[in-house]
Amino acid sequence: MTETTALSLIDRQKKGELSAIEIAEAYIGQVEAKEPSINAFSWFDANYVRDQAKQLDQYRLRGMPLGPLHGIPVALKDIIDTKAIPTENGTQIDSGRVPTKDAVIVDRLRSAGAIIFGKTRTTELAFLEPCETINPINSDRTPGGSSSGSAAAVAAGMVPIAIGTQTGGSVIRPASFCGVHAVKPSFGLIPRTGVLLQSPTLDTLGVFAGSVGDLALVTDVLAGYDDRDKQMEQTPKPQTLEVCLNRVPVTPTFALVEPPHFDKASVDMRSAFEELSEFLGEQAFITALPNAFEEAIRGREVINFAEMAKCYYRYRRDHSDQLSEHVLSAIKEGEALSARDYISSLDWRDILNAALEELFERCDALIIPSALGGAPSRETTGDAVFNGIWTLAGTPVVNIPVFEDSDGMPMGIQIIGPKGDDARLLRTARWLSESLSQAMNNQEVA
Repeated sequence: MTETTALSLIDRQKKGELSAIEIAEAYIGQVEAKEPSINAFSWFDANYVRDQAKQLDQYRLRGMPLGPLHGIPVALKDIIDTKAIPTENGTQIDSGRVPTKDAVIVDRLRSAGAIIFGKTRTTELAFLEPCETINPINSDRTPGGSSSGSAAAVAAGMVPIAIGTQTGGSVIRPASFCGVHAVKPSFGLIPRTGVLLQSPTLDTLGVFAGSVGDLALVTDVLAGYDDRDKQMEQTPKPQTLEVCLNRVPVTPTFALVEPPHFDKASVDMRSAFEELSEFLGEQAFITALPNAFEEAIRGREVINFAEMAKCYYRYRRDHSDQLSEHVLSAIKEGEALSARDYISSLDWRDILNAALEELFERCDALIIPSALGGAPSRETTGDAVFNGIWTLAGTPVVNIPVFEDSDGMPMGIQIIGPKGDDARLLRTARWLSESLSQAMNNQEVA
């Protein structure tokens, strides 16, 4: 049962084949069997999970309305506030920190009937210092960061859904390294109230799951305006699930893009990209990005470090001796930046999206590698050079686990759509994911 999707679990509950407590017990069993060797969770309490599941079953027995995520376990990155549950931000500095209220997205998950399943490990203050989590496919490899535990927990089958965040590549890269589906929605679609902010201009909540349909389901639940998140735009919810699953997908057209620094990609990744081009045939054309995208890589760093210096000021002031060199050096660099450089860098989002308009007139989505190749060793969280420009642009991105490298490690591709058009992108990603799966199954049969 733990190999299935959230959508199928919901369907089986509606048919009376499963209860919430049965789902909960199955995933608790997975945690008990696998967590000692993976270290995906910073906090987990089986009885807390059981209590929620039993209450949800009582709702159903009483004939009460059921939410769209009824009985579905969801794990949360440990920078997302949870009432009466530790939220320690991946640092000893916040050890023992217990929030007094839930983040907005946690309220929305509970209202939708989700089971808050546990807190997943993150790198220190959601930056680059690796944490204890290992890659479930190979214990010598990194799961990526900073949403390390969220990606690993879904990949190991310990939970069907997990929530992470991305400031550079912290959702898409771990999803690629661990071999799971993930979405980084458009910037401003999901509120961050109650989530540790590292860079308010960049920080974006994302979802890990076993299918594109599950990504659409959870995005629907989480999306929506919250006036306490000052970066949000007051736009209608995109109804991603309806568009993704219920509208007949037209055959899409793709632009295969070799991003800046594509020469860094592994031989396996470049070979896989060529295979994808051959598979898509006339549905895809090959193109390059304008030079602005390479220049914007540094612009994203400037924004990240400058805002990090502000957001993490208290850590630097009061606990600098407890910060890793990764975090401390980034804060120091942010402190040294000029106001001119920071303000100028803020222009990059509009510049990038203006450049993308012409490309999206010719295709439904862009495709580029999600990472340089398979997961590297555990001493690093991997290189986000293929991810950061899309975080800066604020465009929606979906990782599809497609390929394996010569060592058997997963390699994903990221599908990128126009900012604000999340529903259409998820529909396109679903078409591609299903088409590739069918082609691979046909090859195995042959």
